[in-house]
Formats: sequence, C-alpha cells, structure tokens
Amino acid sequence: MSDFGGDDHDDREDGGIDYEPAEDFFDDTAADDFAAEDQPEEGYAVLNGDGQPATANGENGDPNASSGQQGKVMLQQREKKVANDQRTTTPYMTKYERARVLGTRALQISMNAPILVDLEGETDPLQIALKELNQKKIPLIIRRYLPDGWYEDWTCEELL
Repeated sequence: MSDFGGDDHDDREDGGIDYEPAEDFFDDTAADDFAAEDQPEEGYAVLNGDGQPATANGENGDPNASSGQQGKVMLQQREKKVANDQRTTTPYMTKYERARVLGTRALQISMNAPILVDLEGETDPLQIALKELNQKKIPLIIRRYLPDGWYEDWTCEELL
C-alpha cells in the first residue's frame, strides 16, 4: 500500500509500477495572461512605497505636494536635535558604540581613508583605528536616539 493512495498499479502481472511521464504543465497562453495582469489597468494608479501615486519620472503623483514639503520634513528632523548644553545621556561610550565606531573606522582605513595618527609601522586597520580612538582623533559622530524621537549627537572626542 502506498502512502500517496491510489494503489491501482497492483493490477500489473509483474508487480511493477506503472509510470507515465508527466505532461507539460506549462501553457503558453497562461504566460500571456500573467503578463497582462502585471500591467496596471486603465484607471488604476501605481503606488510607491509610501502609498502615494508614483509617476513615470519617480516624482510623487500628488499635485498638491511640492518640493517644499520635503524640506519641511528635513526641518522637522533638525528640530528634534537636543542642544549640546542640554544633553541628558551619559558622556561615556558604550561597548556597542565602541565596536561600531572601531569597525566603521577600520573599514574606512582599509579603503584608503586618510590616517590621522602616526602609524609606527602598524598595518592592521583595526589596530590603527584603536590607536586613533585612544588618541581621540576619530572623525565620527555618534547619534543617540531618545525614546521621545529626539536625538543627541556626540563626537568621539567628547566621549570618554
């Protein structure tokens, strides 16, 4: 008995299995139907990732939206920055920030970025990044996002 049911092959005299090659399941007319379904029909709009209508040139399809709206969004993001004299987070670099900074700087050094410390024969990018961190010469800024949507920017020189 088969797990897949249909034991009609037992009728053969030699006890073998009847085998019929599978038919070609690909139908050329079905491919044309799929291609037609992929095209937007008349009266339907193609939406971009924001759910807004997209036009052929990649701009937003909303006639009321202007380029000033995007500037407004950028302005709102800048308004969420906490002033340096009002920062509340700790002035210490966390182990996660340290790992991210060292990895990023080592990658930059391996891609021939300018080195800001004396090499003294060192060739390993990670060791050079460690040397730059110890001398507080890494030109990166750490952005810490707060739960309320505001953020604080700290330079590597400021963090202990």
